[in-house]
Amino acid sequence: MIRSVCIIGAGIGGLAAAMVLAGRGVQVDVLEQAPTVGGKALHVPAAHGITLRPVFDALFADAPAAPPPMTRQTLLMRHRWADGTSLDIVDGVAANADAVGRLRGAAAARGYREFAARGQRYFEALEQPFINAQRPGALQFAAQPQLARQLGLGALAPLWDALGAHFTDPRLRQVFARAACYVGASPLLAPATLMMIAHIEQQGVWCLDGGPTALVAAMRDAAMAAGARLRLATRVTGLRIEGGRARGVLLGAEVLAADAVIANVDAAGLVPATPPLPAAKRSFSAIAWRVRRRDDGPARQVFLPDDPTAEFTALHYRQRLADQPSLQIGGDTAMILAPARADTRPLAAEAIAAAGQAALALTHGSLEFDDTVPTTPQDFEHEAPGQGGALYGQALHGWGASFARPGARTRLPGFYLCGGGCHPGAGLAMAALSGRLAAEAALA
Repeated sequence: MIRSVCIIGAGIGGLAAAMVLAGRGVQVDVLEQAPTVGGKALHVPAAHGITLRPVFDALFADAPAAPPPMTRQTLLMRHRWADGTSLDIVDGVAANADAVGRLRGAAAARGYREFAARGQRYFEALEQPFINAQRPGALQFAAQPQLARQLGLGALAPLWDALGAHFTDPRLRQVFARAACYVGASPLLAPATLMMIAHIEQQGVWCLDGGPTALVAAMRDAAMAAGARLRLATRVTGLRIEGGRARGVLLGAEVLAADAVIANVDAAGLVPATPPLPAAKRSFSAIAWRVRRRDDGPARQVFLPDDPTAEFTALHYRQRLADQPSLQIGGDTAMILAPARADTRPLAAEAIAAAGQAALALTHGSLEFDDTVPTTPQDFEHEAPGQGGALYGQALHGWGASFARPGARTRLPGFYLCGGGCHPGAGLAMAALSGRLAAEAALA
């Protein structure tokens, strides 16, 4: 039984691991190089909802502490096009089918119901053997015939192609292909299993006052109340390795001993067992602006270009900003996707400004940027060097990408990984799950 753990990084994953471990009586030291906790979650718009609420409820129960109050959202996302057409996706499959039917007819409504059922099937098949479990190997996963039957061959297809089985209208495919964007991937390459995101959202999207920043603060407070110690503005310079296993961390000349180490950061450079992520395999980055709203539209909406695939061709294949990017709004924040090349090919200010103006044109004046200095891939690269500003680690491109993500365990005994770039994947809930999995691996 381990008695002490050092956690490098106080993002969602690191804080989740701290809550689990401190709640079980382990002495936890959380070391964060930034002046505050939260990591990339601090850049998530305040209006961004939280899915898989039971993941967070379980973490607060482990601490134990009361979770912050949350409100279930009725409107999940408004999708808008330049010609004035819009489609609201709400909390309710029947209501969504009706909305799709009004937009594109009865066949499209049937297609939506089939799509929703397929997403549910994928989630139910993957929840226990994959999402909530330590990362299996591809061969181990494939050796489960019942699982293969549940998923079907269509699960291996690219998301964009698979959506064509349910929607002939390119705009409807465009709407439901947004699932890939939530994990920093292209729908032209991401697997069809991402359809399960639509089902997850139908289980509830929850918001809290202050958004993800407030969630992070509540997780920090719960971990510290359980006994975890937090050191901010503290840079870890290496691992303390003794007897072939991680036995703490180096803080310059200071040595902080522990029975195990969990890294909620890019571990490249800490140990040779975790090489840097090649640029071609990175998930997308983003550019974000504060905005002023000129209409009474909902807090969560996305403005979509007429060409549903050109954006992803530019981002992935050409590694440049799209000429006409989609613009996602979350409260007072607007965001476009960007290539993650800030370490080798940082974006020019002129290119960022041009992309921003092209995205703004989709809104027909319903909002304007409130600042001229956006958050860029260079800023994300500064916070997590070596990833080019990638928001979610390795891109989920191809059916095998899920098995290429690092799991909690590494080849170095006593050293574990967590975060949105690790198994089970990107997003606040998945990052929290990765923290739990890392804590459980350390305790095993």
